[in-house]
Order: sequence, then C-alpha cells, then structure tokens
Amino acid sequence: MYPKQKVVAMLLAGGQGKRLGILTEKLAKPAIPYGGKYRIIDFPLSNCVNSGIETVGVLTQYQPLVLNEYLGNGQPWDLDLMDGGLQILSPYQKSGGGDWYKGTANAIYQNIHYIERYNPEHVLIISGDHIYKMDYSKMIAFHEKNNADCTIAVINVPLDQAKRFGILNTHKDGLIYEFDEKPQKPKSTKASMGIYVFKWDKLKSYLIEDENIKDSSNDFGKDIMPRILSQGAKMYAYKFGGYWKDVGTIQSFWESNLDLLNPNTGINLNDKNWNIYSHSPNMPPHYISSQSKIENCIVAEGCSIHGNIKNSIIFPGVCVEKYSEICNSIIMPGAKIKSNCIIDYSIVCENTVINENSKIGTKLAVKHCNKNSKNKHNITVIDQNSIIKNDCDLSFAKEDKGNMDVTKAI
Repeated sequence: MYPKQKVVAMLLAGGQGKRLGILTEKLAKPAIPYGGKYRIIDFPLSNCVNSGIETVGVLTQYQPLVLNEYLGNGQPWDLDLMDGGLQILSPYQKSGGGDWYKGTANAIYQNIHYIERYNPEHVLIISGDHIYKMDYSKMIAFHEKNNADCTIAVINVPLDQAKRFGILNTHKDGLIYEFDEKPQKPKSTKASMGIYVFKWDKLKSYLIEDENIKDSSNDFGKDIMPRILSQGAKMYAYKFGGYWKDVGTIQSFWESNLDLLNPNTGINLNDKNWNIYSHSPNMPPHYISSQSKIENCIVAEGCSIHGNIKNSIIFPGVCVEKYSEICNSIIMPGAKIKSNCIIDYSIVCENTVINENSKIGTKLAVKHCNKNSKNKHNITVIDQNSIIKNDCDLSFAKEDKGNMDVTKAI
C-alpha cells in the first residue's frame, strides 16, 4: 500500500531539444549544465520541493544516461523518501508489447499505473527544460478555488513571439474559452507555460480517450487541450508574473545564463526562501590569481583562474591560464583554456581544451564588450571533449545555416 498523496507531479524530461544543436547531441536537454553549478532540471525539481510536493515521477527517454545518473535517488532535492519521493519513469516493454513515448500525453498515459498508486486528487504536469521559480501550491489553490477540471499556467509574451506558444483567450475571471496551439495569427499574448494541474479522475479519462483516437499526436497542446475545451471542460488560466525562460535555442540558453549576472532580470539565485538545489560536485574553493581581473561573473568551485574574465559564467573545475581573456561566454565544467586565448560570445562545453593563442567567438574584441547590449550575436559553440589546436582562429567562422544565431565549431 502506498500512502495517498494530494498531488503527484509528473515531470516531462524526455525531449530531444533539437534546436540546441550539439548541446543535446549526447545529452538530454534537462541535464545541460546551467548557471555555474546547476543543471536545467534542478529548477522544476526545486520548485516541487519548495511547493511541498514530495511525489515526483520523472519521465525520461532521449539520451537518459547522464540525466538518470544525476537524478540518482533524489537526495539533493530531499526526494529520497520511502513513500513517494523521486521515481525515474522510462519507456518499458510490457506483456502486450511496448513503445517509446509518442507525445506528452502518451507519456503520462503509459504511467497511469504509477499515478494510481497514490490515488491523488490532482496531477501536476511540468516540463524539465524551463528556467523559473514558481510556487505550485498557489496554482493548485487557485485550481481548487475555481473547481477547475484543468488549470494552465500562463505568461504574457510579446505579440511577435506568440505564434511559438499555445495561446489562450480568457474571460476576466480567467475562464478559458479558446486555445490555439502555435497559431499563425495569435489573438492574444497569453501563452501557455506547459504547466498544467488536472483533477486526476478527469485527466485519466482524457488520456484514455486520446489514446483511442487513431490520428492523435498524443500531445497536450495539440490534441488534449483543444478537444476537452470543445467538450465543455472547465479550464482556467493561472497568471504567472515572474521570470520564465524556455531555453530551447542556443540564443535563449545563452541569454538566460547571462541573465543571472543582471540583478534587474528577476531571476535571483540568492533567495534564501526559495533555494535551487543541485547535485553539487565535491571540489575545493576556486582560486583567482593576483594577476587576474574578474568583472560581473559567476565562478564556481574548483576553478583556477589566471586570466581576465568579464560578464561570463564559469562552471566547476575550469582552468583559465594567464594572458587569456573571456567575455560574454559560458565555460562548462572541466574546460581548460590555455594561455593567450580570446573567447567571446561563446559556449565551451564540458572537458574541452582550448590550446594556446586561439581565438574563439565573434569578431567583437573583448575590450569592446558591453553587458547592457540588447543586440543578438552569433554564439560559437564548442562541443564537449573537443581539443582545439594551438593558434586556431574561429573568430571569423561562417554561420551555421541551420540556426542563424549560432556559429558551430567541433
């Protein structure tokens, strides 16, 4: 017997994240390092714990090795519980056959038995690849107050970006009367954040119905939401006014990391009332030499810094040798930057070695960096475990035609 839970959270963490290019070729998107010491999945997991939700199923599929290893038994998030806690839910073979998760709705459908263990009143469905801090308990209270079948968290987005999201139209009280998934001509700027609260009995019936529709893509936004709304489901929009970023592209991932260096962006990692927990490495304190100059940076433990760094995120175990200059960049764990290198507007992935006298990034000279600039720049991405030879010049590399915001170097 499993103890009854008021809320079970289902965290969707199996997406491929194709728009992130080489960042997700060998790594699940939620497992990508973020913010100097975290991984992206730390944010929704920490939100669950801080909101009092202690039963979390994490649905993994694409490149799960590093993600599953990182999650472990849930101990960093206080989810290593005898009853409930964190449970990794991967696709599996059943007596009648088996299949990959075919869509977000199908992923939940395949794990109905897990949810039923706890006989919950409500199911919270969240994504593992967004950066935000949110008290889910307030959303659930709103859901209960309105006796809603489904509540969707929404955020206002610029009109020119609205076609990238599921767009809602609501009455003044938040009751949804229209839902359009990625409309070409959006009728509002109220965008779904991909965070849903359902009454469990209602959700179960919706999932079973959807699974029996042959032409369904088994997706919440494309199929379930429009269908149940047309059937008279009572759906409400819960307004969220804090920081939220879908880090689905190289540009948005880079921007979100550098947002941590700007106190005006609204994402505060030093809030003692809302900690973001992580699986932190066991490393010594970072070392910064007397000849170095560090300005507006996050520098994690285990780093050895002998060069100059400005407006950048430096992850654990990074070594920057003397006379090297780094600006507007993200240097991931274990990277080695040898002497006399220039790195600008770049993402250097894990365990990469940039050898002496190399130039990585855009044409913009380091001395001209402007942390307040709102212009978009090509972002150079160096793949993990790469070795860049001496005197390599990637500062004038051609744009990757698959993503005009990205210059790619392997």
